[in-house]
Amino acid sequence: MHLVMLPGDGIGPEISHATRRVLEVADRALALGLTFEEHEIGLSRLARDGSTFPEAVLERCRASDGVILGPVSHSDYPPREKGGINGSALLRRELDLYANIRPCRSREGLAYYGRTPIDLVIVRENTEGFYADRTMHMGTGEFMPTPDVAIAMRKVTAKGSERIARAAFEIARTRRRRKLTYVHKVNVLKMSDALFLKEGRRVAESYPDIATDDQLIDSMTAMLVRDAARFDVIVTTNMFGDILSDLASELSGSLGLGAAINAGDQHCVAQAQHGSAPDIQGQDKANPCSLVLSAAMLLDWLADRLDRPDLRRGAAAIDAAVDHLVKDPATRTRDLGGLLGTQAFAETLCKEVESRLRHTR
Repeated sequence: MHLVMLPGDGIGPEISHATRRVLEVADRALALGLTFEEHEIGLSRLARDGSTFPEAVLERCRASDGVILGPVSHSDYPPREKGGINGSALLRRELDLYANIRPCRSREGLAYYGRTPIDLVIVRENTEGFYADRTMHMGTGEFMPTPDVAIAMRKVTAKGSERIARAAFEIARTRRRRKLTYVHKVNVLKMSDALFLKEGRRVAESYPDIATDDQLIDSMTAMLVRDAARFDVIVTTNMFGDILSDLASELSGSLGLGAAINAGDQHCVAQAQHGSAPDIQGQDKANPCSLVLSAAMLLDWLADRLDRPDLRRGAAAIDAAVDHLVKDPATRTRDLGGLLGTQAFAETLCKEVESRLRHTR
């Protein structure tokens, strides 16, 4: 089981190192057969090789069993023609990672910020929508016909809508409480969101056991604050899903606990929900949980794909260990009101994962 690690920018190398340590503990305890290959990307690679994401790195990702991607400071990159390639967007496009899956749940002992606890999964279409680099074969979906007019286009396709809906229904059926909510703005986006809803409802005919409803995006933001407990699986388009998942993760306790994978039919990339936080780079302040939990989701994805219960067991142990540590301020990171820096938390988490796996053999 060969994994490519791309530490990225800012705090990326610190949390990537912590994540690898945790995975190595699970590997030793369960004999998972994990191997790791690390490649530098981002600003440091640009300074050395003239590209933030060389083609050779993409090919190594394509050949791997899975990728763990640290945060990238792509807003600080130069234009693409000068080597500034957003590795996150590139991988999603080139590996056809059409499903961004982001679970959000409240954790015992940690305050949540909505009126009710949260336990839901946001399934976000990942390859089209309003994102300018995912709408055109050449160029971007933004253009300026005059210096004082900027226009952005949104792409929604039947194929993209159908397959993200199917991914969401499968999660609702096999892993959740069999309830799915479409989120859209069809009262304004009367063609693109109508197509998204049409394809989703067509897919629903194959899942009669799944209850469905829908929410407008603006009312959905209010409902997440007011009554998040009513939602189970949420499926939506690219930009809406990006915004909603950050909101839901923060309401559930912290964006620093927000796990995510970008998955397609053949490839999967684990990626923290948060950014590269260069303001705390190298200060031992970063919370590695988001990337650690994303790596656990990657193990789960591989377990399903390869029928490997041992990988699922490793993922469950990592998730349970994080739950256990965040209960107590003494074993939390500082951003969660705790006492531990990045390295100390990683060490404590490794011991907790090892203990859980040792006692369940």
